[in-house]
Amino acid sequence: MTAVPLGYVSTRGHGATTGIDAALIAGLAADGGLFVPERIPTVDIATPGTTLADTAVAVLAPYFVGSRLQEELAAICAQAFAFDAPLRPLAGRNDRLLELFHGPTAAFKDYAARFLAEALSRLRGHSEPRDDVRPTTIVVATSGDTGAAVAAAFHHRDGFEVAILYPDGRVSPRQAHGLGCWGDNVRAFRVDGSFDDCQRLAKQALADQDLRERCPLGSANSISLGRLLPQAAYYAHAALLHHAMHGEALNFIVPTGNLGNACAAVLAQRMGLPVGEVRLASNANDTLPRYFAGEDYAPHPTVATLANAMDVSAPSNFERLRHWHRDDAALRAATTAIAVDDATIRATIATAPQRHGVVPCPHTATGLHLLERLRESGDTRAWAVVATAHPAKFESIVEPLIGGTVEPPPALAESLARPAHAEPMPATYSTLVETLTVR
Repeated sequence: MTAVPLGYVSTRGHGATTGIDAALIAGLAADGGLFVPERIPTVDIATPGTTLADTAVAVLAPYFVGSRLQEELAAICAQAFAFDAPLRPLAGRNDRLLELFHGPTAAFKDYAARFLAEALSRLRGHSEPRDDVRPTTIVVATSGDTGAAVAAAFHHRDGFEVAILYPDGRVSPRQAHGLGCWGDNVRAFRVDGSFDDCQRLAKQALADQDLRERCPLGSANSISLGRLLPQAAYYAHAALLHHAMHGEALNFIVPTGNLGNACAAVLAQRMGLPVGEVRLASNANDTLPRYFAGEDYAPHPTVATLANAMDVSAPSNFERLRHWHRDDAALRAATTAIAVDDATIRATIATAPQRHGVVPCPHTATGLHLLERLRESGDTRAWAVVATAHPAKFESIVEPLIGGTVEPPPALAESLARPAHAEPMPATYSTLVETLTVR
């Protein structure tokens, strides 16, 4: 039977159904919503591929039927998933850690950023060559890690420029360095505001048709379909490995801010892969924990925390979660979320080497705390905490708490050795437009 191409629609229900290639290029739907597949395909995968890249091809193949990239999917995945996502045992029985920080910028976002960069480059290469084609500017808002991953993925790529917007003073020193150390086709802007301000500016630009006619734009934030889909691959791979060894589903604890990584876990679950429960750990920005506890969805002003990459009060991907559930009651029945304050993050980091056998970053620590609560409540099932970043990116927080040094991995050390520069920017849309159109 010939597979039928999937259509992609907006979470807001307006506009025409489009194909995967157009959705990847647009980044954001015309009505301001996020692209989702019109239906989530199920896959019949009994065992993981030999490599993470092999599993990624099997998971992503249904989404790329009819795409100009269909025959190139294996090559794209080989580039994007060139480093492993190991599922490590922790000290406790049935406790696991899914390590997603082995890429070039030591954060989970490396996988999807590289996938998206490969996909967009190849789509651009499939277009008719013209002398007047202007470079595409990838506008990315970041709370710490996305910008570096996108910069690394698009650095020196012909036909692309990158504009990184990050909240000034609200990322770790090493994260800030990783945002500004690229140069060439990558510019970093330290915005006088919160991540939510950066996200608002990026989404406004992507929805501005007049601006896009003057300056071709693309998105590499988790609002992009090209970020969502590939992230399902490492959940699939870990769950399939666990199921092959133990004959049971693997449950996941996902530290989350903008909900992109969590949505990918839900996507893998809905595709019929052996993903059990998905639970969420937030920092003191508690929009999601309050909602899942029964309150209205009501973002509060963003507060700065130790787990800064999760300093998000209005997570964009909440639209996707709502789209995939019948109503609020169904969504609340599907998962839960807890808020973890800075004092608890510190305590969890300090005790993690003895209690769990690992040194976590502040974001991973929120997941470890939720695991501890589950064990204290008597839950004995297999749980994997998602380790979203290497602790060396937060050495000023982690090292005093563990009383030792955390050595950066080689790729991170190399980027830290380069000079870095970021330009100041007020959180005003007119300034962003001027920045994007005047070079």
